[in-house]
Amino acid sequence: MIAAVHARAARLNGVPVTGVAASTPERSRRAAARLGAARAFDSPERLIASDDVDVVHICAPNHLHAPLASAALRAGKHVVCEKPLAMDTAEAADLAARARDSGLVAAVPFVYRYYALVRQARARLLGGAAGDVRLIHGGYLQDWLLDADDDNWRVDASLGGASRAFADIGSHWCDLAQFASGHTIVGVTARTLRAHAERRRAPSRVSFSRAPAAGSLAAVDTEDAVAVQFATDRGALGSLLVSQISAGHKNRLRIEFDGAAESLAFDQERPETLWLGRRAGTELLVRDPAVLSPDARRLTVLPAGHPEGYERCFEAFLGDVYTAVRTGAAPEGMPTFDDGLAAVRLTDAVLRSATTGTWTAVPTDAALPPGRNPNTNP
Repeated sequence: MIAAVHARAARLNGVPVTGVAASTPERSRRAAARLGAARAFDSPERLIASDDVDVVHICAPNHLHAPLASAALRAGKHVVCEKPLAMDTAEAADLAARARDSGLVAAVPFVYRYYALVRQARARLLGGAAGDVRLIHGGYLQDWLLDADDDNWRVDASLGGASRAFADIGSHWCDLAQFASGHTIVGVTARTLRAHAERRRAPSRVSFSRAPAAGSLAAVDTEDAVAVQFATDRGALGSLLVSQISAGHKNRLRIEFDGAAESLAFDQERPETLWLGRRAGTELLVRDPAVLSPDARRLTVLPAGHPEGYERCFEAFLGDVYTAVRTGAAPEGMPTFDDGLAAVRLTDAVLRSATTGTWTAVPTDAALPPGRNPNTNP
């Protein structure tokens, strides 16, 4: 699913898809035909080594992210790597440091940053219109793994990592919370839930699909849901509920920021509106380029009343990536490997808290240049 989104967004930016590599040569040929790529490479290594490849997009299962990203950086290629950046913090920290030192563009698709009304909310929050942010709360709910017969490679920790629900979608919510507010999550307490001790194995099933059940039952070692409470470096408190087993919710990311003067709420399934709450009443701001902040207006292509959605966010994200490749300067707000590292560290803290039952600090990166705080301002 996500490879097709990458390929379409690349073409919309006028960037040709030079080639595709999958797990076998035959699968590479099928993928190239499906994605409209010029070539099918027999292996990822051959794709990375090719002289006519400038940017490597890594859309493979999670356990391959770090080795492929590392190989691409060694080959002098710019990299777009799906999250999580790596299966553990040490790998993610090494990748982020090497990307920083290389001068190459290395980006992670935290694309919810690219909704115009997210940028509008960010302008109000960072500009002081909402006052001091006191509370940040919401959730990210899906239902595609609701039943014991639902399965995917992500369920297997050896392929997807120790965390599933939080690493897969909770990381998006937390990146958005920090990016929009300018706050950094510094401590968490968490509880996880595993709805099914076993699932019927179908690791090749496409994400979000409802294929017939097949295979034998196998133990599940990743979470289906997680509840998190957190504190930020600026004194705000927050709560987050993440679930892949909430019936009827397909991809509902909702987030609210409660400031001293106003509250702002965004729901990515209703991305054309931003809710503003004040003591004197409420307002529903509709996406209209004529009234948006400059940063939000930059991410708006269509006029008011012509809905823009998730794929438009991906197109805008890759537009920033390719601009950085061409010019050597990353547009403000482009998520990098540093942001990917921050997400891995936060995931580790959530899992440690869930295991120990204690409040857990989230490590920060002292190696980052002054003023470069992941998830806030580049």
